[in-house]
Amino acid sequence: MTELAAGYPAQRADSDETLTDIAASSVEPAADSPPAQSESRFSETVDKVGDVAGDVVDKVGDAAERAAAATGRIASQVVDRLRNNAELAAERGTTTIADEVVEKIAGIATREVPGVYDLGGDVARIFAAVKERVGLGEASTENKGVSVSLSGRQADVKLTIVIEYGFVVYSVTEKVRAKVISAIENLLGLEVTTVDILVDDVHVSEEALAAAKTA
Repeated sequence: MTELAAGYPAQRADSDETLTDIAASSVEPAADSPPAQSESRFSETVDKVGDVAGDVVDKVGDAAERAAAATGRIASQVVDRLRNNAELAAERGTTTIADEVVEKIAGIATREVPGVYDLGGDVARIFAAVKERVGLGEASTENKGVSVSLSGRQADVKLTIVIEYGFVVYSVTEKVRAKVISAIENLLGLEVTTVDILVDDVHVSEEALAAAKTA
């Protein structure tokens, strides 16, 4: 009994030490694992947020650059348009002629020449037809296909026309050039330096098509 009583506390102590070790080994990883995982997830989230923020900043910067470039182009066009005027100095003042006036006179003079079916390229004619069809007002046809560059008393004119089928192109363009120069110089007192003409298309009427089929 004495031997048994003496061995019992030792076994009790050994078992207590074993339980303590097991508890320590099971508790320590459980205590260390969640903070490590949370820290890792937090780091990943921060990285993702940083990447998204960087992409947003890049996109905003690109949009701002495009907007600034578009604004610059529009401002440049407006400035060029405002500067594109003719000035006639007189004894008691200055007469300023807007480019729209010169364009309308050139357009009217061009339409008076036989063989000219229309003014303007395909895009300009389609846009004018659509604008009139959807009810945005009648398209202005006087200066369609006409652009003018003015400097002081000098004017450079560019025309885009459609020739009627059956007319000699060279003959029509020479008559248009002479008619436009005469109208601008006589009505406005400007000096026309050049009249460049682009023949964009040839209009074939139904009568011409029928005659071509029967021939």
